[in-house]
Amino acid sequence: MAKKKVGIQLPKQAQNQAVESRWSLELEALHDIADIIEIRADTPQEFAAGVGDVDAIITSWGLRIDKQVIQALEKAVVIGVGSVGVDMVNIEAATAAGLVVTNVPDVFIEEVADHTLSLLLDMARRTPTMVRMARDGDWYEGRPLLSKVPRLFGQTLGLYAFGNVAHCTARRAKAFGMHLIAHDPYVSELEMTKEGVEPVGFNELLERSDYLSIHSPHNQETEHVFSTEAFNTMKSSAVIINTARGPIIDESALVKALEQRKIAGAALDVLEKEPPKLDNPLLSMENVIITPHVASATSRMRPETRRRVGREVALVLRGKWPMSCVNPTVLPKVTLERWQPYPMNRGPNR
Repeated sequence: MAKKKVGIQLPKQAQNQAVESRWSLELEALHDIADIIEIRADTPQEFAAGVGDVDAIITSWGLRIDKQVIQALEKAVVIGVGSVGVDMVNIEAATAAGLVVTNVPDVFIEEVADHTLSLLLDMARRTPTMVRMARDGDWYEGRPLLSKVPRLFGQTLGLYAFGNVAHCTARRAKAFGMHLIAHDPYVSELEMTKEGVEPVGFNELLERSDYLSIHSPHNQETEHVFSTEAFNTMKSSAVIINTARGPIIDESALVKALEQRKIAGAALDVLEKEPPKLDNPLLSMENVIITPHVASATSRMRPETRRRVGREVALVLRGKWPMSCVNPTVLPKVTLERWQPYPMNRGPNR
């Protein structure tokens, strides 16, 4: 039986390398069912020209998989995305075409939760300001400043969305004695309360949070959900943290809210435009911490992500439903077998 084909975009200027070597991690799961076909392309149009006979494509931070590319997929059944976010894929077009879209939502969850809490702690202890004071010789100025800052114990951390990263962030924050509240209309109250998290409405989340951490996907519903009205509702002492996606925050509104002291600070691993222009005012504000979209980065992250996306695509190519499908409404259009994990691996009520 002939092997299937999995297409992966490669920049035209990328160095030549044996396919088996370059894509060895993806091939751990795919080697006996599919060959990887490198498609040299620098634009979606060029990529579309090369995907007509592939059975699947794998993507992560490369070209956008737009409607043009999806319409060119004459044989494909699955698009494997090697990240949590699937912004680079036109999900609506993929679903209409009967294409399963998979992602890797649980590979680097702990890392992002670690980064979220590190940003929170840096804001709570005014670390950037303390570092500057030490360097500038203002040795005795730090204690008076921090003496006006409430201790973290007893402060309220609000979570916007309660998915995997928020779950892990909540567990970490509890160790510091924080009170946890969360807003997520797609998660049951029981799911939150069993984790010791109080479910609240969106306005209550804004009004009560001392620290507000964003963990939602970016879509039409969440685009600029944190804008002027939201900032005006938050405490003037509140700090907003974003390790999800940049466009969830209206950046111009955030700058104004910080300048007008509507909120106290922001800690951001993601921005609306990445990399930002060097004149972006957020880069020079002392009450803002920005890291360069690195929350998920550890030595384990990239290798395990590549292995996982290979496993997801292999499942679909074998006629199985993937572990993670971001467009489950495609189910009526495909003939994939539902599989069940072994009972010993199943959590309660899952």
